Amino acid sequence: MAPTLSSAFHGFFPCIFLVVATAAAATPFLSCTQAPHPELCTAMVGSSGFTGENSNSSLRDIAIRATISKAVLAHRLASAADLAGLDAVTKAAWADCLELCEDTITKLNYSLNSPDCSQEDSQTWLSAALANQQTCRNGFVELNSSFPFPSSPFLSHNISNAVSNLLAINKAATPASTSGSGSRKLLSDGFPSWVSTVDRKLLQSSSVNADIVVAKDGSGNYETISQALAAAAKLRKGSSRFVIRVKAGVYRENVEVTKTMKNLMIIGDGMSSTIVTGDKNVVDGSTTFRSATFAVVGDGFIARDISFQNTAGPEKHQAVALRSGSDLSVFYRCGFKGYQDTLYVHSQRQFYRNCDISGTVDFIFGDAVVVFQNCNIYCRRPRSGQKNTVTAQGRTDPNENTGISIHNSVVAASGDLSGVKSYLGRPWKQYSRTVFMKTNIGRLIDPAGWLEWDGSFALNTLYYGEYMNTGAGASTAGRVKWEGYRVITSASEAGKFTVGRFLSGDSWIPATGVPYTSGL
Repeated sequence: MAPTLSSAFHGFFPCIFLVVATAAAATPFLSCTQAPHPELCTAMVGSSGFTGENSNSSLRDIAIRATISKAVLAHRLASAADLAGLDAVTKAAWADCLELCEDTITKLNYSLNSPDCSQEDSQTWLSAALANQQTCRNGFVELNSSFPFPSSPFLSHNISNAVSNLLAINKAATPASTSGSGSRKLLSDGFPSWVSTVDRKLLQSSSVNADIVVAKDGSGNYETISQALAAAAKLRKGSSRFVIRVKAGVYRENVEVTKTMKNLMIIGDGMSSTIVTGDKNVVDGSTTFRSATFAVVGDGFIARDISFQNTAGPEKHQAVALRSGSDLSVFYRCGFKGYQDTLYVHSQRQFYRNCDISGTVDFIFGDAVVVFQNCNIYCRRPRSGQKNTVTAQGRTDPNENTGISIHNSVVAASGDLSGVKSYLGRPWKQYSRTVFMKTNIGRLIDPAGWLEWDGSFALNTLYYGEYMNTGAGASTAGRVKWEGYRVITSASEAGKFTVGRFLSGDSWIPATGVPYTSGL
């Protein structure tokens, strides 16, 4: 059934901190001229009678409602479309778009119906909505689908441009004083305040009382993770943290933590002992989005002491080990092993601590607000003729709050990489943003540091930075001369990409129990 304005909204994710004043009380006068697509903005809000002055509703709220209406219409038309004449790969991309469109409606409703949330919350949700639109397009392109784009309801209603307008309007509409940033505190045990006391204990404790135990040998409640998730949906009461322990073993299954499975925690017996594995890939007909061995969308997800891998190999191109679109998700002492596109940090706020990530091409990629701290990042041998690129960040709009921050970590070779050039990243999208700070960069990294995506694409609009890195590959003397690249020398500038500021981690990570460093 196609979602409506009400049915698509399943209740917004609780705000982590309260704002000082509501946007409605302090919103300055705005007009569509401030939007990047002013004509679309005017057309969308014009029918509401909005004039700016003496209006009971802000331009922001009216624009969000109008965008929701467009997204709902697109979903309804797409759901009713006759797919009988489409080939299998087009149907696969279409299915992704349906799911992503519904999630976009949810994120827009979050932004509209969460008056006590901060501008940062709304900007995160709107950025995720834009990432959803891009992911929908990507699926058709990577599968070489012959489906005509102009007739797609997902793309013919200007949803991407409408969301881009919302990012600009929301950024301008909310006074800085309402962001809540001044009230975020680092708790004494080193965790951000958004991590509850209960979650901190779960992450730090050597023994955890799990609600469900998974064991391949039959000694638990279930033998697969998917069975445990299905049971959890029926057993859990309310929205409190639900813990699933996965005993040592290799679990060959594709797992999905859906958006209704919030505040879920998966605990393994160690990243070398508990392994979830699969081999879906683009060459064999999956979209990158759907190739994930383990996919998590439900907000507040936590994983500890477990590994996720995709064994498709370098010849199969895109093959994801884990995809996360879970807001305020945490991965602690986890492993991620694959080749191209190992770890898909798709959207929203994510934190990785003491993790091992390995791959070849663009193996940390996506459009989340994400920090990797105290992690080991390993480049593997790609297929013949390929270059290794650690990151490929997917920011498509300058007003998105997204980016990849790698802090106090290690970038090294996994095995012999003779004859292979490796780089810190390349610009997947126009406003790609990635920083490496206080990280030990091995000699495997080419002196240029960064690689072009396609000629001069995005070289002036990207933001790539390096700050106080060490190691044989850390010298910036031979780095690229792009306008968007910079050697960061200011602690204040680097501080923008720390856990405390970039992720607002002090307001939510402490509750998970994961150790972290708030600043530089």
